[in-house]
Amino acid sequence: MGSTSDSLRVDDDGSLCAVVGNWAEEKYRILALYDELFSSGMKNKWDQRVYIDLYAGGGFSRVEGTRRLLKGSPIIALTVTCRFDKYIFCEESGALLAALKARSERFAPDAEVRYILGNCDANIGQIVQAIPKASPENRVLSLCIVDPFDFGLKFESLKELSKMYMDFVVLLAIGMDANRNYDHYVEGHSSKIDEALGNAHWRERWKAAGTRRSDFRRFLATEFSRSMESLGYLPTRYNRMKWVRSDEKNLPLYCLALFSRHRTAHRFWDEVLKYGTDQPDLPFE
Repeated sequence: MGSTSDSLRVDDDGSLCAVVGNWAEEKYRILALYDELFSSGMKNKWDQRVYIDLYAGGGFSRVEGTRRLLKGSPIIALTVTCRFDKYIFCEESGALLAALKARSERFAPDAEVRYILGNCDANIGQIVQAIPKASPENRVLSLCIVDPFDFGLKFESLKELSKMYMDFVVLLAIGMDANRNYDHYVEGHSSKIDEALGNAHWRERWKAAGTRRSDFRRFLATEFSRSMESLGYLPTRYNRMKWVRSDEKNLPLYCLALFSRHRTAHRFWDEVLKYGTDQPDLPFE
C-alpha cells in the first residue's frame, strides 16, 4: 500500500471549505487508508455497505497559511476504489453542506447520498432512519466517522447507532480540548466529558487513581474504550490508537480510534497503522 498524500490534493473550486492545521493531512491519510480497506474488504461479505459522516463539513479543507487544499472525509469516502452502497452526510452548517453536495455530485454523480442538515445529535433519529433496514436477505454493515472539532461528541448518539451493525472511527480530541481544559473539566461542573464518555463517575475514578495530570489523555482514551466495550465492541487498546501531533512542537493533539465487533476490522486497522506514519509512544511530559 503506497502513500495516499498525492490523491488527497485537490484544486480550488472557489466553494466554501474549512481551514485546518497542517497535521490534518495525516488524519485524512489514515481515514483514506482505512476506507479503502473497509470498502473493498467488506464488498462481498455484506449486501450493503453504508458510510456515515456525522460531522461532514464541506468536502474540502484548506491547510492554514497555505493554498493547499485537501479532500475531506466525505470526498475521500466517495472516491474509494469500491464505492460504498450508500452515503449519509450530516452537517450543521447549511453553507458547508451545500458546498459538500456540489462537490459530491461532481466527484461521484452516481453515488446514493443522503444529506442531513443540522446537529448530528439532534438529528440522530433521521440518521438512523436513513440507514437501509437489515434483514436476513439484506445484510447491512455501516462505517461511521465521528470527527468533531473538540471533545464534544455525545456517547448517547453512538449508543443509538450501535444498535445496528456499525463500526466507528472516532476522533478523540483529548490533547486539543480535554487536556488543555483540564481544570475546567476535572474541578468544574462541566458535563461535556460526562456526555462524551456516557458516564458521570469518571472524576471519582480519575482522582482515585492518583496519577499525574499528564496521564489524563491516557485515562480518557481508556475510559472511552470501556464505554464502547459496554456496547459490545471489542477492546481498543491505547497503543492501537493513532495519535496525530502538531508540527510545531510535536505535541499530541488528538487520536483516532477504531471500534468494531469484528476482528477483521481490527486487522484492517493494524494494516493502516503499519502503512501510515510511524506511531511513536506518547510522551507524558
